[in-house]
Amino acid sequence: MFTPQTFNIPELKGISKITIEEHIKLYEGYVKNTNTILTHISDLLKDSEKFAYELGELQRRFSFEFDGMRNHEYYFEQLEGGPTEINESSVFAKKVTESFGSTKNLIERLSSIALTRGIGWSMLYFDKKTNQLLTAWVDEQHMGHLTGLAPIVAIDVWEHSYVLDYKPSGKKNYVSDYVTQINWSVVEKRFENALI
Repeated sequence: MFTPQTFNIPELKGISKITIEEHIKLYEGYVKNTNTILTHISDLLKDSEKFAYELGELQRRFSFEFDGMRNHEYYFEQLEGGPTEINESSVFAKKVTESFGSTKNLIERLSSIALTRGIGWSMLYFDKKTNQLLTAWVDEQHMGHLTGLAPIVAIDVWEHSYVLDYKPSGKKNYVSDYVTQINWSVVEKRFENALI
């Protein structure tokens, strides 16, 4: 079973404390639902033939809840300790420059992906198999994740991440502020761990 993480998030530019508190409650709901589904699956497996339909639907829902839990952990971890600049001499920055031309280009690309219409995530992944960084849009929590790749940056663009502070039309301003609030040393460490 999974336990909700706690996060040490300081005051942020543009993103209020109440938004973070409410957002963390939603994250805790994903953790709870993930655990509940796993328990139900175990119970129904005692007669899998009888409960085949229910098991199929629970398995579909499981990926949504689990990815919702894990995406938010990446998202909130990136805010812990307050914002830092990308260390341009880091292994991560060198890989970013190799993949995108510059760290500025990466931030612009992630921001552009985040402005995709709809609810979802702008993601940066590392593909260890080909030794490259890749970006993607993930619908909802789970549709479009790149299989076998390590998430390096996750930007939540569901309305709940910004609507209290930026109103429904303020997604662009939220994304612009969010990328300035990232603790890039957390991201750099995440990348270094993906190399192992």
